[in-house]
Parts: sequence; structure tokens; C-alpha cells
Amino acid sequence: MNGPFTLRPYQQEAVDATLNHFRKSDESAVIVLPTGAGKSLVIAELARLARRKILVLTHVKELVEQNHAKYQSYGLSGGIFAAGLKRKENHHQVTFASVQSVAANLDQFRDEYSLVIIDECHRVSGEETSQYQRIIELLRQQNDSLKVLGLTATPYRLAMGWIYRYHYRGFDRGSDDEQDKPFRHCIYELPLSYMINRGYLTRPELVNAAVAQYDFSALTQDRFGEYAEKDVNQLLSKHQRVTRAIIEQVMEMAAERQGVMIFAATVQHAQEIAGYLPEQETALVTGATDLRDRDQLIQRFKQRQLKYLVNVSVLTTGFDAPHVDLIAILRPTQSVSLYQQIVGRGLRLDEGKQDCLVIDYAGNHVNLHHPEVGEPKPNPDSEPVQVFCPGCGFANIFWGKTDSDGRVVEHYGRRCQGLLESIEDDAGRPQQCDYRFRFKECPHCGGENDIAARNCGHCHQAIIDPDDQLRDALKLKDAMVIRCAGISLAGEGQKLRMTYHGEDGEELRESFDFSKPGQRAVFNKLFGRRFANGQAPKVFARANEVLEMQVLLPVPDFVIARKQKQYWQVQERIFDYRGQYRKAY
Repeated sequence: MNGPFTLRPYQQEAVDATLNHFRKSDESAVIVLPTGAGKSLVIAELARLARRKILVLTHVKELVEQNHAKYQSYGLSGGIFAAGLKRKENHHQVTFASVQSVAANLDQFRDEYSLVIIDECHRVSGEETSQYQRIIELLRQQNDSLKVLGLTATPYRLAMGWIYRYHYRGFDRGSDDEQDKPFRHCIYELPLSYMINRGYLTRPELVNAAVAQYDFSALTQDRFGEYAEKDVNQLLSKHQRVTRAIIEQVMEMAAERQGVMIFAATVQHAQEIAGYLPEQETALVTGATDLRDRDQLIQRFKQRQLKYLVNVSVLTTGFDAPHVDLIAILRPTQSVSLYQQIVGRGLRLDEGKQDCLVIDYAGNHVNLHHPEVGEPKPNPDSEPVQVFCPGCGFANIFWGKTDSDGRVVEHYGRRCQGLLESIEDDAGRPQQCDYRFRFKECPHCGGENDIAARNCGHCHQAIIDPDDQLRDALKLKDAMVIRCAGISLAGEGQKLRMTYHGEDGEELRESFDFSKPGQRAVFNKLFGRRFANGQAPKVFARANEVLEMQVLLPVPDFVIARKQKQYWQVQERIFDYRGQYRKAY
């Protein structure tokens, strides 16, 4: 039996962070370590230190086996409970199990467990009926202070954003308006760049697809950022020449490479790709491949008897072939976690391996080193930008856009993510800063709420839905609703004239007299508070101040006016609209 592994410094830090957290709290926690950072060693060390029963869950048999092997390397004996491995042992102090097998045999897990560790925990949803949540709920019935720890390289889900709420560096990944997240705290995180710069992982070399790319932009995504197989096949069938050209380039670039993984969009696509590759050097693995055949093909690839491994959605996690040094991505995805898992297949160290070529033929546009800010990318031009909170000074990271000098010209953040150590909630946790860059104002108390809020978080009264406002206005003969495409200003003394320009050429006008405190206050509440995307709210004292800075004034999405004799009077301006009506182009 081999002796126990020596933990790298960051692995020991992750273990220490776990022990410190669970000594103080029973709230669930997440450790974020990049693919290839050795999560199984962290799990093994935590299992070795445990004094009571623990359960280690994951979703594929390969990871069950891998985590179990690392634990056994300490000279300790653990059980395996996984139908795919034909073992159902649950009497050991430490059990390594597949979530599917435990969920199907809940009656065999009625002992008292002190800790549940979930590998690849980004797969845990917030739904109470999910397999993970059913298991956790059962174990909590036996032990109400059950500890739950997740490990992942990619702590986000496409339809949810971040899978945890609070980060140990002092910021909040959610808001009270959102659904509950599966985990409460991120207690340790290591960026991919740290691992690469210190030689723990191979450097990914991102290569432009010089020959051709697929254009999947016309296809409709589901809420998980994926595409219907029928639609993808229909598109790809029209681009067989493109596929052939791509594979010819892959083969050319693979001449000096050891192992090539090709990620296809559909089974039909994978079969076409495999048909262009040398038969004696190629394996094709899909979800329909017989498990025994799949294991044999993977072993032949790992032993370098095969050079090309074409697969469809089955080798993104729990697959370890360190010699892989070329990744070709021929499938579209909006899931950052899936993209990272794909690239991670080529980042493990291997003797003589200098780098790993990564070629994206599907135009996925993912930044590996700073891939996600908690929400889906608003548009392909968005990039992570730093936005300081005017309230507490916290440096938020949001999706946004910058100019040629790197200044933030637009961002899509809604609420500051900073945590205020000086203010605690009822549970003794620091409270999230309440500054909102985008907000919906309550007509009853004037309180600022999230733009999706239905009820005011301050006075709890119902807030008028913008869709209801628009629908009601559109029914009226004496009302005009414009999709606002821009504004222009003119001034005369202390009077400021504002023109709202509709998408179809309509115009609505209103004026504000800055010599009158009431009108000045209305303007500042509407436009000054939202100045520069809420990054630099201003209180304007004179009309000429506004004219000098008009380029940074916010533009409403819709303007509603009512007919008053010979003119239209603006009554509502709807900012930060999120509803069923289309905004101006």
C-alpha cells in the first residue's frame, strides 16, 4: 500500500478552511478548486480526519472510484456504494457513493452521518425534489447539525448564477429577491491563473480557428444555454464542407500532438467527424456507447493506442488522460461551467507536455481566467468590468462594456455585492450593502427595490408591474407609448428641455425648471440617481451642469404620455425594463 500523499499548500489551506468553518457553523459550504487541482486529495484528507460517519457523493462512477482510491492510499478502508461499480457497501465509516444509487436506496442510509461531501457540486440544484436534496433532507432527519460541503471548479449554474450566497473575501453573490442557492458560503477559492503560473497545470494555448467556424447564433437556446439536437443537426447538415475543413485543420495541428479530444454537438455530428479521421487512430464515444466498449476505448486512448477521441457530452467530468494536448470544441454552449470542464480535460501535467492547444470552432467566447460573474452574458460583446459601489466602496465585478481607454461605459449590475461587517443580520452574518445600481421605486414609500420585485421590501405594498402600466396605457385612445431610443437636451437659463426620441421617429418632450426646488428634486430622483449607470449618482443644482454631462444620463426604455389639449404630457418613464414587451433597438 502506498503511503499517504503530501498535500500541496493550497490543498492544506482548503482543508484548514473547512475545519475552521464547520467548527463555527453548520451552514453549507463550497470549496472552489480548478480542474486538475486535486480535489480528491482534499476529500481524502477530510475523510481521514473525520471521527464520525461521512458520505462522499458524486454523479459518475469514475469519480466515485477516483475519490475512493485516494482515500485508500492513506492505508484506510472505505466503502463504495455505486451500482455502476457493482458494489453496495454502506457499513464503513466513510462511504464513497453515486448520488443515483443512494437516492434509489434511501432506506439503507438511515444512520447518523456527520458530514456529506459533494464532488462536482455545481450539479446540485435548489429544487427540493432533486436527488441531492432528498438525500440531504433524509440525513438531516437523523442529525440536524449535519455538515454539507461541496467542491467544484465551476461554482455556477446557467439558470441560477452562483451556487452560493456569501464569499469569504467579503461579498454577496445574490440578493434577497432571488431563489435560495444550494450552498450558503464559499470558504476557499483558487483561480485557474494561480495554478498555471505556479506550474500546477498546463498552460492553455487558445488558437483562432483560421479555417472556418460554425455560426450557431440563429438557434434558440433553452434556459440552460443548450440547443435542440434537431435544430443543431439541421444547421450542421448544411455545413458539411465546413466540418471537413475543420477536421483537416485539426489533423494538421495534431501532427506534433500526443492526444486529441474533439467535442461534437450531436451524435450525428460526431459520426460525421469520426468519418473524416483515420479509422485506426480514432474512437467515438457517445451516451449510447456500450459501457464495456466505452471503457475499452478510453483505456486504449489513455494508453496512446488511439490518437483521436470524439465524444458527445460524456467525457467532460471524471475523465483523466494527462497526455491530452489538443482540445477541439465543435459544439455550442452558453454554459461557462461546461466550457471550463471541456478545456480542463487538457490542462493536467504530463511528461514533456508544454501546453495544450484549445481551438473553439463554435464561437463560444468564454474567458477562461475570468469566466463568469453570476449571470448569463447579456450579449457577446460583454466582458467582466469592475464597478465601485458609491455607497460602501466595494469593487464589484459585473458584465459590462469598456471604451478604448478601458473606462466602463455600460454595466449590467443591479445591486452591490459587498458585505458590511459593521451591520449584522439576525443570524449574526454581515449584511449585504443595499445600494442598487438599477432599481424599481416603490410608489407608496419611495423605497428602492430590485427591478424584478413585485412587492416593496420596505413597506411590503404591491409595486405596479411595468407590463401592466404599458398594457393599460396601450388601451387608451388619449395615451402615447414610445420605445425610447435616445434623449436630447436643450437649455435656456435654468430651464432644461428634454426630448425623448422614439424608435419609429416619435418625439415626446418635457421640461424641468431648476430654479424650482420641486422640479429639481424630481429630475435628480429620476436621472441624477441613475447617472452613469448608477456608478456616480449626482445631485444637479443647475441646468447647465446637466447639459455638460448629458452623455452619461440614463435613457428610459419606455415613455408614457397622456394627451392634454394641444400637447402630450409625460407621465411615466420606465427604466431598466424586464418584461414581455420588446425594448427599442
